Amino acid sequence: MSPAAPERRPRRVALLLLACGFAGLAGMQGTPPLPAQTVGGMQDTKHNLSVTGPGPITAQGETRICIFCHTPHNAAPDSPLWNREIEPQAYTVYASPTLGAGVLPQPSGPTKLCLTCHDGTVAMGAVLNPPGGIAMSGSDNLPPGSLSDFGLDLSGHHPVSFSYSASLPNLELQPLPPDELTFGNGDELHCSTCHDPHNDEFGRFLVKDNRGSALCITCHQMTDWASSAHATSSESVGSILPRPPRSWPDYDELRDWGCESCHTPHFAATAEQLLIFSDAPPAPFSCTSCHSADPTDPPHLAGAPAGVAGAGRRAGMGGMAVGAGAGRADIAGQVGKFSAHPESARLPSGLPRGRGVGARTDLTSVGCADCHNPHMANDQQAELPYVSGATRGVPGVDRNGAEVATATYEYEICFRCHGDNTPDAEYIPRVVGSTNTRLDFDAGNPSFHPVVEMGRGTDVPSIPSALEPRLTPSDQIGCTSCHADDEGGSRGPHGSDFAPILKERYETIDGTGESYESYALCYRCHERTSILADESFRTRAFRTTPSGGGHSGHLAAGAPCSACHDPHGVAVGGNEAFNPSGDHTHLINFDTQIVAPVEGANFPAFKDTGSRSGTCTLTCHGVNHLQTAYP
Repeated sequence: MSPAAPERRPRRVALLLLACGFAGLAGMQGTPPLPAQTVGGMQDTKHNLSVTGPGPITAQGETRICIFCHTPHNAAPDSPLWNREIEPQAYTVYASPTLGAGVLPQPSGPTKLCLTCHDGTVAMGAVLNPPGGIAMSGSDNLPPGSLSDFGLDLSGHHPVSFSYSASLPNLELQPLPPDELTFGNGDELHCSTCHDPHNDEFGRFLVKDNRGSALCITCHQMTDWASSAHATSSESVGSILPRPPRSWPDYDELRDWGCESCHTPHFAATAEQLLIFSDAPPAPFSCTSCHSADPTDPPHLAGAPAGVAGAGRRAGMGGMAVGAGAGRADIAGQVGKFSAHPESARLPSGLPRGRGVGARTDLTSVGCADCHNPHMANDQQAELPYVSGATRGVPGVDRNGAEVATATYEYEICFRCHGDNTPDAEYIPRVVGSTNTRLDFDAGNPSFHPVVEMGRGTDVPSIPSALEPRLTPSDQIGCTSCHADDEGGSRGPHGSDFAPILKERYETIDGTGESYESYALCYRCHERTSILADESFRTRAFRTTPSGGGHSGHLAAGAPCSACHDPHGVAVGGNEAFNPSGDHTHLINFDTQIVAPVEGANFPAFKDTGSRSGTCTLTCHGVNHLQTAYP
């Protein structure tokens, strides 16, 4: 009796193996062949190890195809019609702190059957039936280091032999094992979940076409992935991404590569998160392999098996960056500037997708995923202080110090590192010292730049400016209003020639001559002509510039803006101990390298006496100010 044709993707592995066993029986007894989707489709694949096979390893004379895996008689025990010895092996399995299934077991079930060939420890012709095996042409083993030889180290491969349900609940997985995929022993994920060993219609023996990561997202449901830049971009990346011979598809556009732009299910150079790039210098960030002015061949090859190589640039691409014509920023160039977020030879430690992670504790370096979620990021604009598309879906710390799984406001992302856990040293020593920007911007402070909420004072005659004509004193700004790449490199704080990662020049050295260039950062929002006209800080009565004070007089005397003003805010926080230091309205918090207390006092002090007026008791540039009044 001829066997019935099996389904192309049966729901259970046992049925799959049983059907394959019948296929082997048909081949040996001369009965009519099975439909093309089984034997006929398999004969043109590398799994055809018979003398007619197209692959590099074939038999010397054996014409039967199925016998290399299946036999109707004398099969391996506990494995339906399996024609190979299942030897005990100890494998190094995948491990990651983000793996919801916990510690993985050793490979079992259908996966162990695949590994009887693919771990490279058993000769290809070493079958149980016929006794003595099958003579092979050339090598009888998978070539060491080939893309088919997984070896015993599976740490860089997609996890297998675990219960899908054990990973639940997980917001990044479908709530039930997908019906269209094959699971073993109920709901265990195995090689056969993604691969059909008898059908190579879609390449790599995949059970479905993975263009646009269609197979990946059958299980993995990343929030808003479908609308993300990495899922929708038509940028050409085929010349940049690694292209192992006959192993990866010939995709060109980023949206077609999808997940495989950054991840790989096999031979991951960085095992954790299955990333295709290594964390070895000189290119520690996988992101900058694409986001650079001159993308180079990927640096992941050090950990890849022999024979895996990048394709280099294809003809016609030259040295053009990904999206060079579409406004993509050169992040690699920015992080190499004089002042930049400190990168190190490691991959991002911040989990890009939340899991309740808020404040960072390991702050010796920063990774792209600490501020960006590559599965959600897009080019949507946003009004400050809200996060933009580039930073959506990232954990944060709110204004009260509470961790949030997804930041709503831009400053919440910054507070992860520059808040309560900051490693920062005090950039400028001040009367009221602080390195915690969350406290600096606290709404209870006497003054603060309007990042967390609208500022205390709306009487700011220098706003708007010619450069920011739509800005008003009641508007909120963001951290990136000041801290961002210079020269228009990008909208984010990646790197700048002006420390600390400032968008424009901001001199803090005493004796600096006044010019637009020296204080370009301040003058972007605060109109220079208003400042020099002393509209907000008027000269002393009956005195003229420069000796009469005011903004113009102090700037003309070489006092930088930072000598008197603390750009974030003054973190007094209601502490009575700071009362002797005077009032701290108008961001007044003196630089103690420039401004000193008068004899007998502990602090240089400013006293707010009303609208646009006050007194100073301090020593500056060798001149005592004893309750000197302005105006």
